[in-house]
Amino acid sequence: MDKAAERIAARPSSVGEMFASQVERSGPREAFRYRDGDRWVSLSWSETRDRVYAIAGGLLALGLEREDRVAIASGTRIEWVLADLAIMCAGAATTTVYPNTQHADVAYILRDSRSRVIITEDADQTAKVLRHLDELDGILAVVQIDGTPPAGADGQQAPVISWAELADRGRRHLEEHPEAVADRIAGVRSDTLSTLIYTSGTTGKPKGVRLLHDSWSYEAAAIDEMNILSAEDVQYLWLPLSHVFGKLLIAIQLRIGFSTAVDGNIDQIVDNLAVVKPTFMAGAPRIFEKVKARVTLQASKGVRGRIFGWAFGVGARSVPIRREGRPLTGALAAQYALADRLVFSKIKERMGGRIRFFVSGSAALSREVQEWFYAAGLTVIEGYGLTETSAATFVNDPYRPRFGTVGPPVPGTEVKIGPDGEIWVRGPGVMDGYHELPEATAETLVDGWFATGDVGELDADHYLTITDRKKDLIKTSGGKYVAPQKVEGAFKAVCPYVSNVIVHGEGRKYVTALITLDPEAIVEWGEQNGLGGRSAEDLARTEQVHALIDGYVNQANGQLERWETIKRFAILPQDLTVEEGEVTPSMKVKRKSVESKYADVLDGLYDKD
Repeated sequence: MDKAAERIAARPSSVGEMFASQVERSGPREAFRYRDGDRWVSLSWSETRDRVYAIAGGLLALGLEREDRVAIASGTRIEWVLADLAIMCAGAATTTVYPNTQHADVAYILRDSRSRVIITEDADQTAKVLRHLDELDGILAVVQIDGTPPAGADGQQAPVISWAELADRGRRHLEEHPEAVADRIAGVRSDTLSTLIYTSGTTGKPKGVRLLHDSWSYEAAAIDEMNILSAEDVQYLWLPLSHVFGKLLIAIQLRIGFSTAVDGNIDQIVDNLAVVKPTFMAGAPRIFEKVKARVTLQASKGVRGRIFGWAFGVGARSVPIRREGRPLTGALAAQYALADRLVFSKIKERMGGRIRFFVSGSAALSREVQEWFYAAGLTVIEGYGLTETSAATFVNDPYRPRFGTVGPPVPGTEVKIGPDGEIWVRGPGVMDGYHELPEATAETLVDGWFATGDVGELDADHYLTITDRKKDLIKTSGGKYVAPQKVEGAFKAVCPYVSNVIVHGEGRKYVTALITLDPEAIVEWGEQNGLGGRSAEDLARTEQVHALIDGYVNQANGQLERWETIKRFAILPQDLTVEEGEVTPSMKVKRKSVESKYADVLDGLYDKD
């Protein structure tokens, strides 16, 4: 066993132990920052422990037992982090609920998980729970973070209390039982249930994925061994903490000890980057696509546009040289220095000026977007994993990135490619199983190997390229297989106005697409092209916008094989939404739902012969 493997094997047995160890090492150092109105408030590791232990004590005072589930229905905020840590320090397990989850699915998740305490963000989230409270058994309390909790109704089985009251109860409990939380942490084993995360449910009801304490402890130790982060880093965290990716980022922090600025307001991401000045940030591909589109649109006219285009031309020529770790020389070095001074430095400063790298996950990011950022001196690396594998299964090295791949497996994880191209992984990060679904578990988990459902290829160095979802592959009537991810990625890479694109063509002669537009971007285009004052929905119906998008479709088609090209498309008047059942709470497209809803539109795109 090498030294890295030895260090991973010697990892703490639980998240609570990781947290307590980091507090002991880093007590007065900053652990978190969060927004309180217009100001940022800092929490040291010791202050974080005090707040976490108060909430944990409150949960114990309510009567919470080991491995009991506590649901959190909230957006990303500091209280989410504190609640999650408190739940695990109390020996219980967190059930995650996206705040935009609809009523029926909220009730299903709470009922299926048998959650005993429910922590809600505000009155709206509380109302979702109370509407279904009579369907739930054994609820000890509903805890509301913001606002005044509603008065209990006659016969209501569980009290609704405030976040502050839960903490007060916890402090009183710890005065009487000062070692209560420490004792619970000491009693948690590596195989104790830590988290119950429900899959997004792109097909059928969501399944509860059982992740043990050892999964998070292992993931954190494995990323630590990659030596890409240190205690001096500052993370900006806005990702949904209900998603496995967000949860992973906190686990890594507990191991390494860097500081995290927490704010889930997506509209404020760019503004917050300039204030927080982080050294790294993780996000979904759509964020990086939108940044590229926005910057490109804002600098597309006149002299400024010519300088911008020249700078990115220079940057593109520098990419292969810099990726090999070689210095730029001669005229190219001088040109890149000028491009950086005139253009790239301003883009980097807008993002805080200290970014070492970004991480993109949860869906595929196009190589073109990666190379655009890299040309400007900003690295976006991709990783890969699923809820069932505790998120980080493959991660690129930001100092030696291989664009188009998701990197090699993290230390301690094994991978193999099945005869049909499916990716199988095995390691401590793999789930314990699906909650109370033994048949579903047996179908995907064989001798510790998890069948991901994704199709991919490994190169000689074990860097993985994802080619598509196994279930999403399209077979045309001519017998050709088309990977929607490839086609959609090619279009997104060239079109700055797209929000979503759904490729279709199963059993058909050719490929078609449904396209939705980014409202802000297309309205801005309208204002610049004689269509000012019109809504995004109105613009989507115009011949001018159809011609605009047709040009980008032709551009994307030039990068595809003949049988993959989009022959016809329709622009939908509105973007896809969770409320309409078109995307999951984590913003993954529900292809079958969209295709069913717009079946008439799709049929109209095909010849009738």
